Amino acid sequence: MRDKVEAALNEIRPALQADGGDIELVDVNDKEGSVSVRLTGACGTCPLATMTLRFGVEKVLREQVPEVKEVIAV
Repeated sequence: MRDKVEAALNEIRPALQADGGDIELVDVNDKEGSVSVRLTGACGTCPLATMTLRFGVEKVLREQVPEVKEVIAV
């Protein structure tokens, strides 16, 4: 599952980098279907980071990796 998550994040990454941010994969829990990520750069301090995480990152991960049940920001 980790490889699939990394591939999906690589598709999201250019959009985040265009805004001066990035995303870092921290952990993948195959058993629980959870993915922990860290938004960095401008995305880490952006007031809209929660929306980016829920409606951008989590949506894409759940579509491309059906095993993902939740995305957690750390």
